[in-house]
Amino acid sequence: MPRTIVLAIAAVAAGSAPAHAQTSQKSRYIQPYIELAQIVDADLSNDDVVTYSQIAVGIDAGVQGRNVEAQVSYRYERRIEWDDRIADGDVHSGLARARINDGRGLNFEAGALATRARSDIRGSAPGNFVGNVDNVTQVYSVYAGPTLSKTVGPVQVAAGLGVGYTKVEVPNATGVGPGQPRLDYYDDSKGVVATASVGTAAGTVLPVGVTISGAYELERAGQLNQKYEGYYGRGDVVLPVSRTVAIRGGVGYEKIEASQKDALVDANGDAVLDRNGRFVTDPNSPQRIAYNTDGLIYDAGVIWRPSPRLELQANAGWRYGGETYYGSLAWQFQRDTGLNVLVYDGIETFGRQLRDGLRDAPTQFQTRPDPFGQQFGGCIFASQPGTSGAGSCLNDAFQSISTASYRARGIDAVVSTVRGRTSMGLGAGYSNRKLNAPDVGPGITVFGVTDESYYAQAFWSRSLTRASQLDLNLYGNWYQSGLAGADGVFGAGASGTYSHQFGRLGTLASIGVYTFDQEGFDSQWSAQALFGARYTF
Repeated sequence: MPRTIVLAIAAVAAGSAPAHAQTSQKSRYIQPYIELAQIVDADLSNDDVVTYSQIAVGIDAGVQGRNVEAQVSYRYERRIEWDDRIADGDVHSGLARARINDGRGLNFEAGALATRARSDIRGSAPGNFVGNVDNVTQVYSVYAGPTLSKTVGPVQVAAGLGVGYTKVEVPNATGVGPGQPRLDYYDDSKGVVATASVGTAAGTVLPVGVTISGAYELERAGQLNQKYEGYYGRGDVVLPVSRTVAIRGGVGYEKIEASQKDALVDANGDAVLDRNGRFVTDPNSPQRIAYNTDGLIYDAGVIWRPSPRLELQANAGWRYGGETYYGSLAWQFQRDTGLNVLVYDGIETFGRQLRDGLRDAPTQFQTRPDPFGQQFGGCIFASQPGTSGAGSCLNDAFQSISTASYRARGIDAVVSTVRGRTSMGLGAGYSNRKLNAPDVGPGITVFGVTDESYYAQAFWSRSLTRASQLDLNLYGNWYQSGLAGADGVFGAGASGTYSHQFGRLGTLASIGVYTFDQEGFDSQWSAQALFGARYTF
């Protein structure tokens, strides 16, 4: 089930803007643009240089008011080769978030994401997603739904409904070493989640806050007839022990089941692939259980809220057939600076985890020129961190694009600040997955396997004058697959961009240096340079 639901229950019971810009103070803006650029891509490890042209169209728009917050940053690129060594290609990248309320408790939220990401955790880890790079695929995700929150006398009533869809294209060659088992490629998934709760705050009816809640979630994936279904019902109480501290506890029942069919195999026992390279489902296979839990869940913890700008939650309990620990920290410790930390534990699928991460992304976020990377494939930094939180990260979902369900545990931390003409942010985290799959059936290689990753990302941006800006980006990742014979993969990179506006016409120059290292292979180094012009309408 969604990893943030219990945190929200406890809290209830306890009673950017234009491209190349810092935080925008405008309440409404819309800026479509067209961009032309020339790129030089140098493979420093193999002494190879290619050049190609790029044309892009995009839009940056946003609105902020008392009852609506929305922002969209979308870009489509067409890359045109100069010779036969690099293929023409299309790239979509963008993020959209919206929150609308009617002022009477009814809200509507939506989000959409387009980005490029690594496919196989064991494969190449290119720092840039331009040119002929391995192990990179295009990802799309969208979600939307209403929520209702009403007070009826002393009772607080809440309900929500969300639907979502995720699509992943077939990746390029993964760069996985020889002899490694073949993994399936993710296709798409559709999901729906419904939640409801009723409760009273502490001191209204009883000296403790009481909440009764439940949720139901269903997702169907295109690969191997995969299905995730889960529901729970629980009761929670919150007891204030001082003006700033409360203790909480909850108990309930939960059932989760993930299942799939077998892959079709040939006479040699190898999985049959369709024309896109995905496993073909065996029509005669029974639906096999990949993960199942059914029974009592309980947890308890502490809530510390010394001010409206600082809240800490720490919880421990029993769930998913074993011990569980989770919590959060939200600290807006200055008017222009925020910190968010999330410790999580949940049963996930790639589509569900990505849509949950998209839902948690800020509705007002930083947009920065990053011609060689995908700024929406990692940490997303808020443009108003002192009022809306620091931001969130999608790195845990993009650790690898797995077709299997898994238990996800880890921690994310994001801090960001906007001071005058300067903004900066840092995000880091650790993610651990224990993959679930039927322990029988052909083509299954991930049963009980544990993958993990560490990641960090930072940016610094400053408006040098009213017309010029400098942006710097830095990242590092380490991935380790638990599959037999798989070695660790390390990737890192840095890029810088200078942009200057001449009215509606702007110019930008960027340079980036990247490396990744797979154990057993030589380190790969590359450098890219870009010079372009953008016209904003």
